Amino acid sequence: MTEAPQEPSSSRRAALGVSTDAETVSGIYGYLAERGVKIWIDGGWCVDALLGRQTREHPDLDVALAREDEERFIEHMTDLGYTKRRDDNDTAWNYVVTDDRGRRVDVHVFEYDETGRNVYGIEYPHGSLTGEGTIDGRTVACVAPEWMFAFKTAYPPAEKDLEDVRALSETFGFEIPPTHR
Repeated sequence: MTEAPQEPSSSRRAALGVSTDAETVSGIYGYLAERGVKIWIDGGWCVDALLGRQTREHPDLDVALAREDEERFIEHMTDLGYTKRRDDNDTAWNYVVTDDRGRRVDVHVFEYDETGRNVYGIEYPHGSLTGEGTIDGRTVACVAPEWMFAFKTAYPPAEKDLEDVRALSETFGFEIPPTHR
């Protein structure tokens, strides 16, 4: 029996030129919205959406997804040619779907109870998914600027994170912590 090929690491994918472009992100967002599945853009594409311009290449698209929409999300992503990748790091609430071109969507599932308390999955603070930005001319829901800045400054930064933090600071007036200067 032949083993399935392993997906290249993000640095290897970048070296191979695999990235997720603005047209793909906008297309996925619009396709899902037309079918009643709401996603919020997170990660590097969220930064770019908030800035209203693409600042760098992105190896993937990060999305927040309400648990109640997960089944329909998977169904519609399958229609677009994406399949759930199997990985030891996957959880029921955080996993990756990929297409045959190597494009990745990193899925972050969450659920709030009736009081707005996170009761499942990724712990998006209540109110953090209230941002709005633009990707490829399309208005998208995303993480709010102050929360994206907080998320980006909550861990030791890679160079791309420093660039994102600087851009968010310049646009929204956030003070950059010493760890990210």
